[in-house]
Amino acid sequence: MWLAVAAEIAALTALAVWSVALTIIDVRTHRLPDRLVLPAYPIAAALLGSAAVLRGEPERLLTIGGGALALFAFYLALRLARAGGMGGGDVKLAGVLGLFLGAFGWETVLFGALAGFVFGGVYATVLLLTRRASRTHAVAFGPWMLLGAWAAVIPAIVARAG
Repeated sequence: MWLAVAAEIAALTALAVWSVALTIIDVRTHRLPDRLVLPAYPIAAALLGSAAVLRGEPERLLTIGGGALALFAFYLALRLARAGGMGGGDVKLAGVLGLFLGAFGWETVLFGALAGFVFGGVYATVLLLTRRASRTHAVAFGPWMLLGAWAAVIPAIVARAG
């Protein structure tokens, strides 16, 4: 069991590092670089998958992979539906976040995805109301996706520990 916990801690530590780095980069450049996002897939999959198997929950591999696939597909559909709406980096990051959210179940996948849109929407609304941006102003969405994922993962961790 301690190996499962160690694998989860390693995965969440990696997510924390990626979250800080990607937030800073996305706010500054409106880009989520492949050199950070793409390696996250095999690292997260290996750590989260190992944790699920070591915990005796091999069925969790389906929600880990399914969460990644579901969020990637959803964000890809948003990108294709409206040019300029979702960036390619957001689509790729969605798959990574789906891995992490899926490790804690489908409810966590749904909550994490929705929370990102709520946080981003509140931020955009505040910008509009304070006239710090117009409707055509581009907002980096990666930080809100990451915050939404953490808002879903932290309660799931607490619930699992309790």
